Amino acid sequence: MVFADLDTIIILFVVAVIAYFLGRILRDLYWKEQIDAIRKDAIKRSRAVLGGQFSEQLAPFLPDFPFSPTECRFIGKPVDFIVFKGMDGKAIEEVVFVEVKSGKATLSGPEMVLRDAIRERRVSWVEFKIPEELTKSKG
Repeated sequence: MVFADLDTIIILFVVAVIAYFLGRILRDLYWKEQIDAIRKDAIKRSRAVLGGQFSEQLAPFLPDFPFSPTECRFIGKPVDFIVFKGMDGKAIEEVVFVEVKSGKATLSGPEMVLRDAIRERRVSWVEFKIPEELTKSKG
């Protein structure tokens, strides 16, 4: 009777060990598949972002872009370009904020807030003078 109980315990132990290692193998296979899928998705998204950033910077050189590329200054955030319309002729007539979008992209929250501030003419000019003592060379 004692041997029967011992045999049962040994069998249960062996089954538990096999189940443990089988579980680890299955878990590792599952996560390997998941990691591969996650990496592919991350690469796809990264390429889309980089492609968008690249096309944003090239926008002034595209045929339908409505401003002279030499009058555009790339900023990137929170707006892609500031255009100094008329700068080529040394007579700036207008300052234009340009946000470039591709595909189904829409304005972000900060971009909408900036657009609204510009439309509502909440734009100003500030001139900041650096104190002379900071610009004098010591020597």
